[in-house]
Amino acid sequence: MAVERQNWELVEHVLELGARIFRELLPIIPKEVLQFDLTMSQLKVVLLLFLYGPMRMSDLASGLSVSLATATGVADRLVERDIVLRESEPKDRRVVLCRLSEKGQGLTDVLWQSARDRTRELLMAMTVPHLQLLNEALEALLQAGTATKDDLQQGKAK
Repeated sequence: MAVERQNWELVEHVLELGARIFRELLPIIPKEVLQFDLTMSQLKVVLLLFLYGPMRMSDLASGLSVSLATATGVADRLVERDIVLRESEPKDRRVVLCRLSEKGQGLTDVLWQSARDRTRELLMAMTVPHLQLLNEALEALLQAGTATKDDLQQGKAK
């Protein structure tokens, strides 16, 4: 029981550190991002498409936790602004996929490059031993995430 408590406390501390790191990185949002003039729903669609690639409208609706009609309206506005493209799926022309346009990809590139640059600044301020330790910790986190994802996928397959 003491080990579980210690594990829980460490997990909570790591989550708090993660939140503090996020707040440290947040102030570097480039001015261009603030000028995107996207609603929160539109930004979520852009981020979903960036993270998962082309998606069906029903999957976007699910990802946004909104109705299909609402997701379609959000996507329509992004298509009008040339941020999202709609294309038929090659295997089934009845299926329409949404994906980021070149302009939409450029928007996400600005976000991620900005965060990457700020993270690089923070990492460059660390000593080699601390960087090695962080590298090992992140590798372990990635392995745990992969194992968890594999377990979830195997559970769905059953």
